[in-house]
Amino acid sequence: MSGCNHDRSAEFRTLSDEFVYTTLSFSPVSATGIGLHQYRNQNLDDELDDVSAGAQDEQRQFYNGFRQRLTALKPEDLTPEDRADRTIIEDQIALSLLDLNEIHSALHSPTVYVETLGNAFFNHYVLEYAPKPDRIRHIIARLQKVPRFLAQARSNLLDCPEIWTTVAMEENEGNLALVDKTIRAEVPADLRSAYDMAAATALDAMRQFQDYLKNDLSHRNAADWRLGRDLYARKFRYTLESGIDPGTTLAEAEQQLARTRARMLDLALPLHRTMFPAHKDHAELSGAARENKVIGEVLDKIAERHSTRESFMDDARQDLAEARAFVQQKHLLTLPPRSNLQVIPTPEFMRGIYSVGGFSPAPALEPQLGAFYWVTPIPADWPKARVESKLREYNFYKLKLLTLHEAIPGHYVQGEVANDVQPQSRRVLRSVFGNGPYIEGWAEYATQVVLDEGFLDHAPEMALTFAKEELRVLANAILDVRLQTMNMTDQEAMDLMKTQTFQEQEEAAGKLQRAKLSSCQLPMYFLGWRGWNRIREQYKQAKGGAFSLAEFNDRALQQGAVPLTVLSDLLK
Repeated sequence: MSGCNHDRSAEFRTLSDEFVYTTLSFSPVSATGIGLHQYRNQNLDDELDDVSAGAQDEQRQFYNGFRQRLTALKPEDLTPEDRADRTIIEDQIALSLLDLNEIHSALHSPTVYVETLGNAFFNHYVLEYAPKPDRIRHIIARLQKVPRFLAQARSNLLDCPEIWTTVAMEENEGNLALVDKTIRAEVPADLRSAYDMAAATALDAMRQFQDYLKNDLSHRNAADWRLGRDLYARKFRYTLESGIDPGTTLAEAEQQLARTRARMLDLALPLHRTMFPAHKDHAELSGAARENKVIGEVLDKIAERHSTRESFMDDARQDLAEARAFVQQKHLLTLPPRSNLQVIPTPEFMRGIYSVGGFSPAPALEPQLGAFYWVTPIPADWPKARVESKLREYNFYKLKLLTLHEAIPGHYVQGEVANDVQPQSRRVLRSVFGNGPYIEGWAEYATQVVLDEGFLDHAPEMALTFAKEELRVLANAILDVRLQTMNMTDQEAMDLMKTQTFQEQEEAAGKLQRAKLSSCQLPMYFLGWRGWNRIREQYKQAKGGAFSLAEFNDRALQQGAVPLTVLSDLLK
């Protein structure tokens, strides 16, 4: 590298550090989650986010000013690694300004505030970055700031789609339980008085906010959860960084859905002949009707083998041990050396989005701390039919696929390898602003690799269940584009999920809710899986006979969650 390029690279690293840590300081709650506890003589663990209109103005000024400073550094003067980081920063600035100036989440989304508040306390509760008494003191300090935080939220919120208010109320109940019961039970004796005093004020403010959601905001429900074509297209570009537009994504997903259903019929027919010999392959039917009948009957039979409400979480733990052993045996990649993965119930305040399960990585600045595979318990008050619907969807085979996706070799492995990226500033940048298609695509691709290598002895039931997973990935992308930009109705969405992609009622209803709560998240799985397979094929062709699957997986993971559009360049 020339001296000039070296100087430019050093200059960029200084800028990148400033961007990462300044944006983290905008959200002390996020900073705790990433492991940043102090910044510019401020104890971030004691603070709640400032969500006032004035704070939003300061953020606008920062992003606009930083964009101008960044343009002074030309991409050709930077290393490939720095160019990748520059792309991440540019897109994050554009995305932040799009939200602050045009989408206005702060004015319409109460779940933003409720989930921020839940994370503010939950991170202190589960992340053992300091002795418990110190973490309880940080919780107390944050509890004292709850009235101000929720007053700012009420001042900001103008109107809200009905579904967003409903979910915010459900998640806020989770926050109340977290503060009033879960954390309170863990408070040391010498801190109980201080905790009780702070909690009383905070809980009062949270209950008042609940009343506000129910009796005020719920009546101001004119806002539309649909972004519309223009806003969606721009958010799609900056969020997904995939190089293709929503229209192309939709067309490819719908074409692949038809191909996948045809392949599923071929997989299902031998099983169908064994399970239902009297049905004679439903030869009296043709086209989609025959696919629906044959595939549907086989999937229904497969779904009969499932956990119970009581064993659901323990079965996920057993599946995790089985997945770890298989990956080690086949040496599909290098498993992380840390043993920090815990299987825990999904936090109540996050169950609106994570209705089945999810993953929370260890903090990038404190990778030795816990990483969490969340499994959402089945509520005790659910009626039998609803319980059965969920257990059938997450049956013996699908629960294993969930564990492969969320934990090993999926999100947990990806997050752990990313937490060893150097230098530290690059690691944090690629963690805080990690590319969604890289992350979700890895989890789908890695699951595919495990099955390709013979997991469960190539059981045809697993192959068909995974093909159903592929249908769901395709449906995710179709739903997001059509719901957000093409006025897809609830009934059309449910028909897509239940009839065309064989999802159970409970799963489909939860996904429709999720699609209304988020945007540009559901296509990540399809675009990412597509991208990972394409990049591996390019790498394989370049390596020829020297190609090693484990070496490719390791090298690609060691980059951290960069946009897939730049990953190929980094692997050269």
